[in-house]
Amino acid sequence: MRDDNSQTRRRFLKTTGGAAGALALAGCTGGGGGNDSGGNGSGGNGSGGANGSGGNGSSQQTQQNIEADPSKVLQRINSTITTFDPIEATDEASGYVNQQLYDMLMNYPDGKADPKKGLAKSFELSDDNTTYTFTLKDATFHNGDTVTAQDVVYSWERLAASSSSKRAYFILDSLGVKHETTTQDGEETYKPGSLGLNAKDEKTLEVTLSAPFHAAQEMMAYNSFAVLPEGYVGDIEGYDGEVSQQKLSTSDPVGAGPFKLKEWNSGTSAEVERFDDYHGGKASVAGVHWQIIEKASPVFNYAMNKNADVFGIPISQYDPSKVNVQRGPDDLGRQFGTYGPVRNGSTVQYLAVPEINTYYLGFDMSKVPKPVRQAFAYAANQQQLTKQVFKGRGEPAFHVTPKSIYPGGGSKAYKKHAKQNYPYGYNKTQLQKAKKVMKDAGYGPNNRFTVQWTQYQDDSWLSLAKLFRDQLSSAFIDMQIQQTPFATLTERGRSGKLEVYTLGWIADWPAPDNFLQLLNPPQTDTSSDAPLSYINWTPENGDAAKQASKAYKTVSNNQAPTKQAQQARNKAYVNIEEANWEDVGFLPLYHSLGERFAYNWVDIPPYGGMGDSRQMYNDVKIAKQRQ
Repeated sequence: MRDDNSQTRRRFLKTTGGAAGALALAGCTGGGGGNDSGGNGSGGNGSGGANGSGGNGSSQQTQQNIEADPSKVLQRINSTITTFDPIEATDEASGYVNQQLYDMLMNYPDGKADPKKGLAKSFELSDDNTTYTFTLKDATFHNGDTVTAQDVVYSWERLAASSSSKRAYFILDSLGVKHETTTQDGEETYKPGSLGLNAKDEKTLEVTLSAPFHAAQEMMAYNSFAVLPEGYVGDIEGYDGEVSQQKLSTSDPVGAGPFKLKEWNSGTSAEVERFDDYHGGKASVAGVHWQIIEKASPVFNYAMNKNADVFGIPISQYDPSKVNVQRGPDDLGRQFGTYGPVRNGSTVQYLAVPEINTYYLGFDMSKVPKPVRQAFAYAANQQQLTKQVFKGRGEPAFHVTPKSIYPGGGSKAYKKHAKQNYPYGYNKTQLQKAKKVMKDAGYGPNNRFTVQWTQYQDDSWLSLAKLFRDQLSSAFIDMQIQQTPFATLTERGRSGKLEVYTLGWIADWPAPDNFLQLLNPPQTDTSSDAPLSYINWTPENGDAAKQASKAYKTVSNNQAPTKQAQQARNKAYVNIEEANWEDVGFLPLYHSLGERFAYNWVDIPPYGGMGDSRQMYNDVKIAKQRQ
């Protein structure tokens, strides 16, 4: 789930006079991690999560030796699919399908966080780090047309200009493709047809950025940048279109991915079939079928009846003692083994992947005083809550930046910095200190502080809320708990109507600034048009807010993909983390663990940092007999 209101990177620089930078709203603000529908924040399908920063690892989930049958269809479970138009899709459920239908210039192979060439055969970067020149592979669309550079220009123009686009800021601001603007109804908007894209010939594309951006390749791997045949939809200037946008989104998608759409029964199922002319080679399965099931118990029953080949297990049905890790962790932190027996008596393949995400408490600083925020931090034992509430399906969080992308050394640097410097107790509850900080601020038995905790509807997070409520009672804090739909929570957040709230962030590009943009003080102001977080961190809060603003200015002024710029960003990232520790705008709680389960008749490559929904299934193999 994603909060689509965005204050974007370069537009924000304009409106603040360059005082700070914002790297575009991206990622998932919310979701679950601990949800009872799979324990993975996947919107209800229980199908897994993410990790890491490249590397190789194992080629199969648990190295199955099977006699593959290319006539078999991979059976999976999904939640509600909304659209097959890549520029319109914002939900993970649609992403699972669209990842099979389309290809981009760059891609995340098997969801690993190290982008590789997709439709691009090669590319060169100019000396000033602003112009990419791509040479395209020989590739074919599902309708038989050859993929050309002009198709990319058209597809990216749709991303920027179509009224159906939900991710225009990805290309205009996050990636920052050079473009012109015009004034419409008093607002500065994109001028159609002005993107800095040049199809030099059929196979050569030139992309010009308005400024260097260190994560340009990562952004281009996002599914919103998928390539369609030129003129296929007539929803931008200069094109009448072969089909309407409505037909593209519901029945007639055409891409250059390994599968093409076979059928979609809205709310019931979707199925794709093998595309024999895929540039990456013919898929090893005949297709992929997704059964649409929203609730945890039916999801589990469907899997236990062996109707799904690959599945998740709801947290209510999960037993950590049934995990048998046989290999790992590999260079991506992944572990491999078995789980079982499950309810039907089978022992199944097990894959655990540390996700690139962070789940946290947010505090509106204008409503929740610093001593109260610090009391929450002293009360939190991240290790205990991860084990007790989420059954160990994750790792304790002390930074907003996830471990695998932490500056200066990943997990080792993360742990060292937290263990040596975290001020509220590393994996320990310190209720006496919570009580003391409140008492020093004038609170006591006859002067208690009442605060409202607001969360999305989730049983695990409700258990966590009750844990905090009970612990903080001794520190003169009375906590009221409210559950609300996710959309209501984020709307109230943007309106400045939250006090303490629960949310999470899942990477759109695997770099710290994709997370730490949420702690850039000007972008936390709920009186602005589109705050990225709802904590109202202002200079009136003290020196820590000024430290964070200054550090984010350093980030925004050092966006080039160079070692020198990276070093400057890394130092600034840590300064932002430490400023947040001081004022407790966010209280990081845990990084969830993606877990995927598969029956032994399946040979499926393990996925990596960008998640199961970023994986193409053309290399999956299924045995002749499902037994």
